Amino acid sequence: MRYTIIIEHGSGSFSAYAPDFPGCVAAADTEMETLALMKEALEMHIEDMRERGEPIPQPSETREIEVAA
Repeated sequence: MRYTIIIEHGSGSFSAYAPDFPGCVAAADTEMETLALMKEALEMHIEDMRERGEPIPQPSETREIEVAA
């Protein structure tokens, strides 16, 4: 499945979270490291949910909008 993640660039590091999985986050020095850690975190989170018999959420739909800035 393909889930949306949000990547934020802070002062000197990156962080990511998945709106469909509250509390599942990752952070690292580079965007690529953050992506890899987030993928690993989501896989572990989903595996844990399955083991506990919890339903796995379907990916939510995302939309992008253009605004005048």
